[in-house]
Amino acid sequence: MTDTALPHDDELSIPAPHRELLDQVLDKWSLSVLSELCEGPRRFNELRRAIPSVTQKSLTATLRRLERNGIIEREVVSSRPVAVEYRIAPLGKTMRPPVDVLLDWVRTYMPQIEKARETFDSR
Repeated sequence: MTDTALPHDDELSIPAPHRELLDQVLDKWSLSVLSELCEGPRRFNELRRAIPSVTQKSLTATLRRLERNGIIEREVVSSRPVAVEYRIAPLGKTMRPPVDVLLDWVRTYMPQIEKARETFDSR
């Protein structure tokens, strides 16, 4: 198996390039940004207002990572003052089904997870 080949279904092995990508697109801020951009294109400051707990530095880094990976697109809008608008790229739209599957899993198993946390924390 090459570094970028996916493992067999029965293996729980994530090659480094895949792990890096998952870390970059499924982190806290990326999911928040993607959630906002699924509603439509947003300017930087609109994203800041929509995600008040993110710092300017973290939002900038998140947007750059998502753009670098082809998940979002950045467009300079010719207005006064010049603005930048972000939107989901075609590749980013393909992430919706697998993210929905993960969210369904969380909804289904959250009671069991909460129980496991309580058991662990009470030790």
